[in-house]
Amino acid sequence: MTVSITHALKNATFEAFLRFLLGCGLSLLLAGASAAANTEITQLRTERAEDGIYLSAVLRFELSPVVEDALLKGIAVVFVLEADIYRDRWYWTNPRISSSARTLRLAYQPLTRRWRVNLVSGLANGSAGLRATLSQSYETLPEALSAIGHVARWRIAEGADLDPDGVYLLDLSFRLDLSQLPRPFQIGVAGQRDWTITARAKGRMRLENAASAPVAPAAMAPASAPPAPVPAASAPAGPAVSAPVVPAASAEGTK
Repeated sequence: MTVSITHALKNATFEAFLRFLLGCGLSLLLAGASAAANTEITQLRTERAEDGIYLSAVLRFELSPVVEDALLKGIAVVFVLEADIYRDRWYWTNPRISSSARTLRLAYQPLTRRWRVNLVSGLANGSAGLRATLSQSYETLPEALSAIGHVARWRIAEGADLDPDGVYLLDLSFRLDLSQLPRPFQIGVAGQRDWTITARAKGRMRLENAASAPVAPAAMAPASAPPAPVPAASAPAGPAVSAPVVPAASAEGTK
């Protein structure tokens, strides 16, 4: 009799533990789905010019109150935008044709009460990699975030790297780089959802020859017309050939 009662108690404890794990897993899934709806890459567009391939997009994301509080206390945050182009091949793996990246640093300046955005071409390691950058200041945080989120004519490949008649895949990713935070601060924020901002979009990119292409669409600029975003490191003018990116069936994002 005692053995039966002990066995029943063990089964009940095990079942309760399983229900607890399932509940935690469901909560995490719901939290991730909610965050994904707040971070996304939209209005993705590519253009083929004589001197290269240019990309424009809108990055929609929000900062949690925890991140905003850290910014107000003098801790800068760094965002990384990466674009990889692959040749689409059905018979073998897709080789990577081009890879580009840019780093954007957002910081609050208490003395002037302004927000500064620094942009550097490529991946920057630490503050030393951000010395030779383009920078611009903004009156409010929404204006600074709008500048970061509006990517206008970013050159992601050389024109000679891509065959005009070829079919290519574009993999665009955007994330908050926690490795750029102060070392003691990284330990406390690792794994916290408030500090997780990431989005990714994949799609087939067809570069077509045409006589002319329209100027960047007006939808690329917000309705409130905030200050101009930080300019790209290199974006020479010239006649361009538009090439829309066909988005994949799903684009993932998390905050």
